[in-house]
Amino acid sequence: MKIIRNIPMIVEFVSALPELKKHKKNIYKYRALEDLEKEKEYILKATSTWGKRILNDLNIHLNIIGEENMPENGPVVFVANHQGYGDIPTCCAALDKFQTGFIAKSSLSKLPLYGEWIKNIRSVMIDREDPRESLRAFETAIDFIKQGFSIVVFPEGHRSKGAEMGEFKKGSLRLATKPGVPIVPISINGTYKLFEEKGYMQGDFTVDFLIHPAIQTSGLSRSEASNLAETVEQIVKKGLNDLKNNK
Repeated sequence: MKIIRNIPMIVEFVSALPELKKHKKNIYKYRALEDLEKEKEYILKATSTWGKRILNDLNIHLNIIGEENMPENGPVVFVANHQGYGDIPTCCAALDKFQTGFIAKSSLSKLPLYGEWIKNIRSVMIDREDPRESLRAFETAIDFIKQGFSIVVFPEGHRSKGAEMGEFKKGSLRLATKPGVPIVPISINGTYKLFEEKGYMQGDFTVDFLIHPAIQTSGLSRSEASNLAETVEQIVKKGLNDLKNNK
C-alpha cells in the first residue's frame, strides 16, 4: 500500500528533474574551463529553481526567518538539523544566493536519475562505515570550500524523522574550521511532514527556516574549535525549540 501511496512522490521528483538538467551543459562547460564563478552561478540556478519547483508543486509554504544574517559572500558552511527528505529541496529553495552542495551518504549516489546530480552540484559522498574513505571525502569537501564552493552539512548524520533533534557529530565542523570559513547555523522545522510523518508524501504545510548569525571560524584557538560543534548544536537546538513553541 505504501508503495502505491509513494508513486506521487516519485512522479513529482522525476517531473522536477528538468529544472536541473537544463543547466547541465553550462555547469560542465564552465567546470572544464575552470571558470569556478560561472560554474557556481549555474549550479545555483539549477538547485534554486528545482527546490522552489518542488515546494511550489506541493504547496509547501517556506517561512524564512533571519535572512539578514546571511553573509554577503561565500564560501560558507551551512549547518542544519536534519528532519527528513524535505530538507534538501528546502535548503535549495531558501539558500538562493549561494551555490550549495551537500555532505551526503554514499548510498545516495546510486539514486536513479538524481545520484549523478547530487555529485554534480559539488556535493561530497561519505561512506560512514569506512573511516579512511570518510576522511578522504572530508578532505575533498575542504578542497571544494577552498575553491569557493559552499556546503550544507547535517551533523546529526541521519534524519530525525520528526520534530526532535539528535546529537551533532563533532568532526563534521572541521569543514569550516580547517579552511577558516564562516559557519551559518540553521534551524529547520516541518520538513518531516513531507514523507517521514506518515511514510508517504504529503503537501500543504509550512516549513520554518531560521537562519542564525554567522560564526567566524578564522583564528579560533584549539579549545574554541574543539567546542564549536557543541556551541553550534545548542544554537540550532534552541532555534528549533523556539520554532516549535511559537506554533
